Amino acid sequence: MKRFTVALLTVLLVSTYMRAQYAWEAEAPKRELRAVWITTLSGLDWPRAKATGKASVEQQKEEFCQMLDQLKACNINTILLQTRVRGSVIYPSKLEPWDRCLTGTFGRMPGYDPLAFAIQETHRRGMELHAWVVTIPAFKTEVAKTMGRNSLLHTHPELLKKHNGQYYLDPGLPGTADYLSRIVDEIVTQYDVDGIHFDYIRYPEEAANFPDGATYRKYGQGKPKAQWRRDNITAIVRRLYREVKAQKPWVVMSSSPVGKYRDVRRYSSRGWNAYDAVNQDAQGWLREGIQDALFPMMYFTGDHFYPFAADWQEGSYGRHVAPGLGIYFLSPTEKDWSLSYITRELSYVRRQGLSGQAYFRARFLLDNHKGLYDYLRDHFYPHPALPPVYQQPDGTPPAPPSGFSEVQLEGMMVKLSWTDADAARMGGLRYNVYASAKKPVAPTPENLIVPLLPQASYTYNRLNLLLSRLHLAVTAIDRWGNESEPTQYDK
Repeated sequence: MKRFTVALLTVLLVSTYMRAQYAWEAEAPKRELRAVWITTLSGLDWPRAKATGKASVEQQKEEFCQMLDQLKACNINTILLQTRVRGSVIYPSKLEPWDRCLTGTFGRMPGYDPLAFAIQETHRRGMELHAWVVTIPAFKTEVAKTMGRNSLLHTHPELLKKHNGQYYLDPGLPGTADYLSRIVDEIVTQYDVDGIHFDYIRYPEEAANFPDGATYRKYGQGKPKAQWRRDNITAIVRRLYREVKAQKPWVVMSSSPVGKYRDVRRYSSRGWNAYDAVNQDAQGWLREGIQDALFPMMYFTGDHFYPFAADWQEGSYGRHVAPGLGIYFLSPTEKDWSLSYITRELSYVRRQGLSGQAYFRARFLLDNHKGLYDYLRDHFYPHPALPPVYQQPDGTPPAPPSGFSEVQLEGMMVKLSWTDADAARMGGLRYNVYASAKKPVAPTPENLIVPLLPQASYTYNRLNLLLSRLHLAVTAIDRWGNESEPTQYDK
């Protein structure tokens, strides 16, 4: 676990200075979704190394840990890890083959469980991991025969339709919801994920040409085709939401809809929106309460961004919306955007009170295109933030930690441990550590130094604590985000 060093005092002083320098911006809140998509398709973000032996497995793991360390350093708190890619996965599945991003070959085991490893390392750093599940697309026609006997083409060919050179699940077939239910259940049952994040849970581009005529004739029940399609997608979302919540009610259910929901009063979506173009009633899901959060893919600028971001906020129905920002357009090989495009959007999203931001995709953030990484680390995210509080059956906060005890380790290192009366709470507890020169230590954003500790202990350097004249407080936090009152610790 991260050790408490004298560098903490420097961080606190720099944060105060940066906040003064940029007082025109909204203050960084204590609760904010700060998410990044890590794309495993073709190893675009991870992994770069192929796991073909013991040494390369360790290289692949180290690569992921380095990414997490960098993301942690700029106070990202939510990892959206592509877990189901295109009809293939990055964990040992009974339903689909291993994706080739891991070893270079579909169906080949990498020698470890990447999803289990990713969850462990993400939680160890006080971040959440949401399994990103690509839902309706399967695989391109040219790679279909290379995926082995465990691919959808062999196990459930009746569910697939060819469209624009790719296979897709047909959302109108009842078997599609059944199949996706099994995929999601496999992940939720076997892994301690913090969320399930749906991508492409919609009809494909050029939906008018999608070959589902026979399905519509059989199951359409006289509805207009566009409404029937929206109902099909919504039925899948509803079913998966309810099934996951029945099993693990704390798991956050989210999706990444098309960035414009519909035309707004003064601005047209110019034919590309969720509701009409791809039959995706994402705001309807929020209204019904069958999504906890949305990360709309708002990879736009100007009048293509701001009015539609406001529309998402107005149609959030008390749920969380964190616009996805197209930071890949900062690259000179893409649109070569100025950094100011993104910084203005960040400021607007925060000032408007949306739940946070998401970045597509990790490599463009970590490569610091146009200085974005530096901007987030040194300015926009001056301190860690907790994820928001999600809808839950019982909003009662846990009891505060108690029963503190210390164990002297090597040198001046001390392991501080505690107990909690609510340790058996559904989903388990995590812990937040706060530090301040003032007593009592207030659980405020600028005092949060270690969020979401997965264990009831914290190791720190006593000498550095004394030299910095800092005091500690610890809170318990449940899997929905309810936080206890702080327990002060000063010794």
